[in-house]
Amino acid sequence: MSIRHGLLALLERGPRYGSQLRTEFESRTGSTWPLNVGQVYTTLSRLERDGLVAQDGEDDQGHSLYSISDEGRTELRTWFETPVDRTSPPRDELAIKLAMAVGAPGVDIRAVIQSQRHHTVKAMQDYTRLKAQALTDVPANRDEVAWLLVLEQLIFQAEAEARWLDHCESRLVRLAEAAATEPETSTTAPGPARTARARTRR
Repeated sequence: MSIRHGLLALLERGPRYGSQLRTEFESRTGSTWPLNVGQVYTTLSRLERDGLVAQDGEDDQGHSLYSISDEGRTELRTWFETPVDRTSPPRDELAIKLAMAVGAPGVDIRAVIQSQRHHTVKAMQDYTRLKAQALTDVPANRDEVAWLLVLEQLIFQAEAEARWLDHCESRLVRLAEAAATEPETSTTAPGPARTARARTRR
C-alpha cells in the first residue's frame, strides 16, 4: 500500500494534520493497514521535501496543517492513471515457505499446507462475516464503500490462496506417485560373471 499516495489523496479533500490523516486513512481502509503517527509525519516530511505538500498554518487547536501542492495533484493523477506494477511482485512469505519446505529434511510439507489452508479458510470466513455486516445497510458514504472494496479484495485474495494451496497439494501427490512408480536403478558393482560376459562381447 502506498502511504505516500494515500495521504496525497486525503489531502486533496482539503488541509489536514497528521493524526487526522492517520484516522481518515484507517477509516477508508477499515484499519486493514494501520498506521502510526510517526509514519504519517515521516511521510509528510518527505512529501514536503519533494514539493508535493506544504505546511498551511494551524487549526483552532494548534495542529499544523498540510495542503497538497499543484505538483502533488499531478503526482496523484499519475498514480491513479498508472497500473500497479506486477513485474516485480512483493515477496510472499507463504510461497517462500513452501518452496523451502520442498525436500527439506524432517518437514511434512502436506502438513504445512493443511495448516495454512485451515488458517486461510478461517480468515476468508471472518472476512465474509464482516462483509455481511457491512451490507446490512446500504453503504452510506465513501468511507464505507472504500472499506467494502478493501474487504472484498481480501476475500478474493483468500479464495485464490486456498485454491493455490489445493493445487500445491495435488502437485505433490502426483510427484509422489510418479516417484513411487519409477524403476529402481541398481548401483551394485558388476560381478565377475557380468564382467566376463562383457569382455566376450568385445
